[in-house]
Amino acid sequence: MTVPATAAAAASATRTGRIERVQACMAEAGVDALLLSVGPDLPYLVGYEAMPLERLTMLVLPRSGAARLVVPRLEAMRVDAAVPAEVVAWDETDDPVALVASMVAPDAVLAIGDRTWARFVVDLQGALPSASWRRGSEVIGPVRIVKDDTEIAALETAANAVDDIAVAMRGVAFAGRSEIDVHRELAERIAAAGHQRLNFAIVAAGPNAASPHHEPGSTVIRDGDLVLCDFGGTMHGYCSDITRMYSVGEPTAEVAESYAVLRAAQETGVRAAVVGATCESVDRATRSVIEAAGLGAHFVHRTGHGIGAEEHEDPYIVAGDLRPLVPGHAFSIEPGIYVSGRYGMRLEDIVVATADGPRRLNAAPRDLAIVA
Repeated sequence: MTVPATAAAAASATRTGRIERVQACMAEAGVDALLLSVGPDLPYLVGYEAMPLERLTMLVLPRSGAARLVVPRLEAMRVDAAVPAEVVAWDETDDPVALVASMVAPDAVLAIGDRTWARFVVDLQGALPSASWRRGSEVIGPVRIVKDDTEIAALETAANAVDDIAVAMRGVAFAGRSEIDVHRELAERIAAAGHQRLNFAIVAAGPNAASPHHEPGSTVIRDGDLVLCDFGGTMHGYCSDITRMYSVGEPTAEVAESYAVLRAAQETGVRAAVVGATCESVDRATRSVIEAAGLGAHFVHRTGHGIGAEEHEDPYIVAGDLRPLVPGHAFSIEPGIYVSGRYGMRLEDIVVATADGPRRLNAAPRDLAIVA
């Protein structure tokens, strides 16, 4: 009788497979070693997240052979025994930069994690003056961009959690409250829904919503305001991101008409996100609906961004990105209309490209919610 693999064994096999695929990318790109520190690449490969400290943590992954994880000794106890790397702990009086430098050839071609602190990049370049340097995303990006079934399931779980919040907010009173008060409620709901981390919770009322990344503040929400709520967090290593619109009382005819355009644009963008379509073509399909309504000048950002372990990652749904969508690409479709000094609106869902067509992970209602 075949014994089912444990969750730990399955996770270990997944990480080993990822490492092998990254090493294959390294061989193709002529990279001798990959160096990863803070940021999502390290936990993606080995299941350990470095604390953002002044003490260096760094994975040294050669093109072939075993990886080594250099960590401060006081952090070594946080490293799971199942990490697919040899753990090399350094003491307070050691030089961790010299230790990492000793693990690669002096003239090696090195790819370093995109989020590595500049202080460590500069020090490593000083310790390895004959080495050449590349972005780590050149070799790990092609692996991370295609989500496997487990990753898509994690994204869907996170999406379901924020869907429930978006629906619950339809029954919440907005009028008379400050933006920051609603922001705090969203943050509390995100934590209560099982997210380990709040990534953002934009609440923008009335004219403030014309700034796509408005910081919620003391502005009091009034009757007649259109309120933009864009929120998400990290849940078991994968991100959620959703935007829904709330009108305090019935919207004006202009707002209602603009929202109808926005909703049609988003639907068009989702339908266009088929396997084989380029990221640019999806952006163009979405944007064309808003332009046809005479509102093109008010759509001031790309149509979407990839999502996974990071809230923003490849692929980007934007003009100039000619890569074709493949099964496993996960990204937002989030057109917006922003009329300076008056109102702003955005509608966002997370979508996965599949062989059977685009699959929305968010299911919360997309109509303009009328709230008190």
